[in-house]
Formats: sequence, C-alpha cells, structure tokens
Amino acid sequence: MKDQLFLLKPGFHNAGLGPLYCGDSVSIEGLLSFCPDLRTLVDVHYLDFQRPRSPLVSWLGKDHQSVPVIILADATRVDDPGVAPRQAQGRRYIADEKLIRRYLSSQYDLPQAG
Repeated sequence: MKDQLFLLKPGFHNAGLGPLYCGDSVSIEGLLSFCPDLRTLVDVHYLDFQRPRSPLVSWLGKDHQSVPVIILADATRVDDPGVAPRQAQGRRYIADEKLIRRYLSSQYDLPQAG
C-alpha cells in the first residue's frame, strides 16, 4: 500500500458562500504540481466537502474527517523527527497541511519549503 493523500475538491459551498476552495489543499496541490512524480509515489484522492466523508470514516473513523490528511502506509518509517504522526483505528496519519508538505518533501527527497 502507498501513502494515501486526501484533498478537498474545489468549488464547494459552505454556510451560503461559494464556490470555494480549501487553501490547505491548494498548498499541497502546488507541491504535487511542482513535483509531478510525487503522484506516482502516493495515492491522491479528492473528496467532496460534505460530511460524512466516507473514505476517511472507513480509514480513520468518524471523528477524523478533516482534510487535507495523509494516511501513512503500514511499512512507512518517518525519517523526519519533526513530523510525528497521530494514530486512529490502527492507522498513522498527518492532518496538518505544513506537516504534510514537510513529510512529503523529506520522505520522497523533494525540495523543502523556504
């Protein structure tokens, strides 16, 4: 299994506003754009804004539906001591946009954010 990266689809509506996009998802999408080979190293999934977000519920449980999130492959060893994954339902995950980018950069030997 590869790492599983979940981002929000753009164009959603929330509280009568929209169409909107998720700024944190856009930031990670930018990294994917700068480093296109990354798309072959992780599985990227785009979710609708509405909850429940069934794929995340099945992976992490109903209390962990925030996006963006990356669920780490079982065999993944995190080399960056500044990235500490959380755990839910026996799965390790990172749910902070900056830490996700840091993880992707260090784990896959990509440029770091300046």
